[in-house]
Parts: sequence; C-alpha cells; structure tokens
Amino acid sequence: MIYFVNLRAPIVIPGSLFHNYLMKKHNEFIEFLNETFEEFGLIDARKMFGGYGIYHDGIMFGLVENNTLYLKADETTQNHFESKGLAQFQYERAGKVIKMSYYQAPDEVYDDRGKAALWANRAFEVALKKKLRVTVD
Repeated sequence: MIYFVNLRAPIVIPGSLFHNYLMKKHNEFIEFLNETFEEFGLIDARKMFGGYGIYHDGIMFGLVENNTLYLKADETTQNHFESKGLAQFQYERAGKVIKMSYYQAPDEVYDDRGKAALWANRAFEVALKKKLRVTVD
C-alpha cells in the first residue's frame, strides 16, 4: 500500500484516498459543468492530454483545459465566438502554434442555463455534423 503524507496536517493517508482527494479537486469544475448544462442534457467528461473532453451522446463537443471551457465551432458558428472576442483554443507543438476548432465559452453560459443550452447545442451540432461527414466519407 502506498502512503502519502499530508504536509498541512500530521496524518498519513492511504494512496487511494489521496488519489480520490486529488481527483475531486480537479473535477469540481467538471461537476459545475454538469449543473451548467442540465437544460442541454447529460454530459460526460473524459481525461485527455492534461484536460478533459466534454461529450454528449458519445460525441465530443467541448474541451476543458486549465478550468477553461472551449466549445466546438466551424465556419457557420465561429462568428458567435469572434464577435464576443473569445479566444480560439491553441497549443504549441514542435515550435508551431496549432489552432483547433474550439473557442472559449462566453461567461454567460455559467450564469444562464438557457444560454448554456443554446451554446452547447450549437457546439454539439457542429461536432455531430463533422462526425456524420467523416462517417460518410
């Protein structure tokens, strides 16, 4: 059994409990997103590359990186994000900046469940359309 020492308190806790504690801390934002999107429907978060993919009905329509939500976009919906000055998700690999088809979600999704459902539906439709296009090709 692996033990970790909690440096703030002089107790020893089993490794599995420590892991559960860390996962709970990392998942608070994900749990918040479940509440945020309750009008949209059930979501599932899957760990990937240090962040999370956000899925609905098995289709990824969002991602979370550093507790920031990004939603899927394409040429028909990116203007909704750009008109609000929302950043496109990007990362660096081998000295190059790679931009993905995800944009930062607007703050209004966290305050209004109806608007959260609207933004999630747009992102889900884009992801579904892309999946159907890939399946047909």
